[in-house]
Amino acid sequence: MAIPVLFEITLPLLQHLSDAKIHSVGDVIDSLSSHFALTQDECEQRLPSGTQGVFENRVRWARVDLKMAGLIDAPARGMLQITDRGKQVVQEAPQKIDRRFLMQFPEYSTARKRSIPTESVQIASGEKVGIEAIQSPDELFDRAYQEIRSSLKVTIKERILHLSPSRFERLVVELLVKMGYGGALPDAGSMTKLSGDEGIDGIIKEDKLGLDMIYLQAKRWKDATVGRPEIQKFVGALAGQKAQKGVFITTSAFSKEAREYATNLQQKVVLIDGEQLAELMIEYNLGVSIAQTYHIKRVDNDYFDENID
Repeated sequence: MAIPVLFEITLPLLQHLSDAKIHSVGDVIDSLSSHFALTQDECEQRLPSGTQGVFENRVRWARVDLKMAGLIDAPARGMLQITDRGKQVVQEAPQKIDRRFLMQFPEYSTARKRSIPTESVQIASGEKVGIEAIQSPDELFDRAYQEIRSSLKVTIKERILHLSPSRFERLVVELLVKMGYGGALPDAGSMTKLSGDEGIDGIIKEDKLGLDMIYLQAKRWKDATVGRPEIQKFVGALAGQKAQKGVFITTSAFSKEAREYATNLQQKVVLIDGEQLAELMIEYNLGVSIAQTYHIKRVDNDYFDENID
């Protein structure tokens, strides 16, 4: 089955703790993954940030909701235990425990009223629920981040297409320098046309000492797809220079045949399309600036450990 949404986890989690024993969070996650018959791939699916598994993250946030409502407690670090209130809820045998159900508890209601509302979505049962009931706060934050990043990439690609050819070539050199190639920018390399290059736009040093050179080709195209013939021409130009390394950068995309051809070459040829070019510019802070910084903080358990002097 698919990874259960957030509010589908809370009831099985509380039921798992109904024996009143103390359970570790790891044990709870393993037991619930078996309860939902998750596959290995589903268990290993990661958040967009890659910091944690999706299912593990949802279990941990379901735990937060239950603890906020006073249904479970954490008697020790990484340990969970049901409370008397939680036992009573299990005895009542609710069909589900979602955030609407938890709002009956004053502690939870007070905390949730301070939350920022999100849009509603329709789930498989036909019910409309807030998206925050399906995804964990970490997922929502990652989702918003990815949407902002996607919009930024579109804007970057649009701006690149309005650059002059010489400015675009300069951008390529600046990007490779930021990625660690070529040493200082003034002598890193150039995009000056080589006479009789047959498809080489310029060269850049692979390292600060210039022990090896990387040959470049840059195509500032809007819609046309770079096909295999263009890559073959570039490879022929590399052979003419007795070069073994090349980077082909385009603002558009490469055809499947072009990518397959590039992977089977004796020379090392890297293909960078418009999407990856924008990604690299964001990663290496070229043409972008930080608008806002958010610090996601967690409790320092060591600070609250009474065994530490």
